[in-house]
Amino acid sequence: MSNQKFEIPAHVAIIMDGNGRWAKKRFMPRVAGHKRGVETIKTITIRANELGVKLLTVYAFSTENWGRPEEEVSFLMKLPSHFFKSFLPQLVENNIKVDFIGDARALPQETQNILNSAIEQTAHCTGMTLNFALNYGGQQDIVDAVKLIATSVQAGELQPEEIDLAKIQASLSTGKYLEIANPDLIIRTSGELRLSNFLTWESAYSEFYFTDVLWPDFGAKDFDLAIEDYNHRNRRFGKIED
Repeated sequence: MSNQKFEIPAHVAIIMDGNGRWAKKRFMPRVAGHKRGVETIKTITIRANELGVKLLTVYAFSTENWGRPEEEVSFLMKLPSHFFKSFLPQLVENNIKVDFIGDARALPQETQNILNSAIEQTAHCTGMTLNFALNYGGQQDIVDAVKLIATSVQAGELQPEEIDLAKIQASLSTGKYLEIANPDLIIRTSGELRLSNFLTWESAYSEFYFTDVLWPDFGAKDFDLAIEDYNHRNRRFGKIED
């Protein structure tokens, strides 16, 4: 990144796409692309932290990904073990906290244990939060929020007229992140131009950055380019300039 001073988005979310195509281009199995993609997560995590990003959310496994071949799903469930075994000391060293959103109950117990252990071991960190979206779907998250609110209404703890945007926002899995729950910037690699059920509610006024670079090839310089592009946007949130 140049010496020009840039505004750093507080919350950056990434749809990490293109692992399979990266592997196919090299006549390798799809799982090789996923394995290489994990290394990219490490690179971008360190760079985002260096720049001052407060929350980095990565779309690691969607509710729809269960429909992939069983061998691939099984490999993906083992990746957290590989990731944290090699990267956890560096996360702690860089004061980076680990968290996740999504329904962990459907994940294998071993995967849950590894994730919970990483969260516990970084709970004291006060720097950037690396947030994994695991078994996550934006639409399902909204459904779960509605159920939670409906339960409060049924119990007499909440009146229907008290339901507003803030109440729904707080009931989503990202509600714990308060004022930075909504991503300022969403990056999608590999050239695809869609959200794929990622942060459906929260992305209402996010800026989008699409790149043809496949995720395993996405490096720190590519991330810097996304931040530079973000700084050329005029965020009005539906309003107009004076």
